[in-house]
Amino acid sequence: MLVLFDIDGTLLLRAHVEHRHALADAVREVWGVADPGPAAVPAAGRTDGEIAREVCLLGGVSADRIDAGVGDFRAACARAYVRRCPPDLRDRLAPGAEQVVAGLAAREGVRLSLVTGNLEAVARLKLERAGLGGFFAAGQGGFGSDAEDRTELPPIARRRAGHDGAPYPRARTVVVGDTPNDIACARADGVRCVAVATGPYGAEALGAADAVVGGLRALPDVLLSGPRTRTPPPARP
Repeated sequence: MLVLFDIDGTLLLRAHVEHRHALADAVREVWGVADPGPAAVPAAGRTDGEIAREVCLLGGVSADRIDAGVGDFRAACARAYVRRCPPDLRDRLAPGAEQVVAGLAAREGVRLSLVTGNLEAVARLKLERAGLGGFFAAGQGGFGSDAEDRTELPPIARRRAGHDGAPYPRARTVVVGDTPNDIACARADGVRCVAVATGPYGAEALGAADAVVGGLRALPDVLLSGPRTRTPPPARP
């Protein structure tokens, strides 16, 4: 089984704060536009490039100019995140994240990878400083630096996890995330999705997933039993 984890709201909580500041720094540096903030441009479940594009369009930047600056933006955002990222992000781990990831990684026949809207450089630094970097191999996963459209990321991750030119099979791939966009990207690639209600969305908003769990500690049982039915988490206060 290939398990494709989202990061923000799934493995880490509140780690998006410095990340969004770094994105704002990069948008200002490359296009001279101020980020109006998450209230105007929400970030949950979206790629860094998609967020930056919306900020720029709201700021009057043309699509052609945005396209021309994408490479510079990615580099600037990575640099800004190095400056802003706390040296230790273990306090941002979702409850049970380290134990669940370590337990799954130790199981025969389970491979861990990533599908995240973070630029790869940002994602890798987040996980390294949260103590999870060693569980996610270099050269694997799908990232916001690979495509602006999140639905393109699971096929990229499966291709990188494949063998002899064949992508990893859809039937043995599961996306784990916390937003409707995580579910949508799994559906677009024809793979299963387990939603974790630890991010900004409650169980009802995540009901299109194959299974919904209240937290990561419930994830292994659902994954290993084959997520075919929705398992509602406890009601949110």
